[in-house]
Amino acid sequence: MKTTFFYRMGVIAVALLTVFTPSSMMAQEKVEASVGADLVSGYIWRGQDLGGVSIQPAVGIAYKGFSLGAWGSVGIESTDTKELDFTLGYSTGGFSVSVTDYWFNTMQYFHYGARNTAHVFEAQVGYDFGPLAINWYTNFAGADGVKASGKRAYSSYVVLSAPFKLGGLEWTADVGIVPWETTFYNGYTSGFSVSNISLKAAKSIQITDSFALPLFAQVTMNPRTQGAYFVAGISF
Repeated sequence: MKTTFFYRMGVIAVALLTVFTPSSMMAQEKVEASVGADLVSGYIWRGQDLGGVSIQPAVGIAYKGFSLGAWGSVGIESTDTKELDFTLGYSTGGFSVSVTDYWFNTMQYFHYGARNTAHVFEAQVGYDFGPLAINWYTNFAGADGVKASGKRAYSSYVVLSAPFKLGGLEWTADVGIVPWETTFYNGYTSGFSVSNISLKAAKSIQITDSFALPLFAQVTMNPRTQGAYFVAGISF
């Protein structure tokens, strides 16, 4: 979820935390804000197909490494699930940590219960080494998946990301892993499984001297489900 949004928020956070001169220190005191939207041909999240053509708006603010953002997804088909997520995060250098509240419109927004809610609460911790980034995500409350025993699975997802440049494009290769059994990912995962292998290419198409339109395309394979997806999108 939210690849372009988190990239933008990461850029803002790094900019706020980079202090080289007194003038940059003054800039760090300012609240930075961002707003945008993606139009995607399909909603593929962590190797799972969550819908068709979708509009995915995002808005966020950041200050001294802290960030708060909202992200949503609305499909053009009436049967597509609508989603609204809020993320509170902090980053310094390559380190990042965050908490996200995912909500899907299968129940009313303010309906909360230990096992009876449409909210999923997830914690993230990660580090970006430059040529390689690793992020670990774990559900800690809400509508999490369960194990075969029926107990909460604390469903987790680990992703390794490697950005690189080739042929004038910006590329990102991802490998995503579900480390233990849960019904939250891929219907059911009985144990360690690779559920997302993807390659994304991005470039900006210059429309005018002052405006460029970001375009991206991504191929995703899910060895766990034998699924294969190709998605394209534009960012505004």
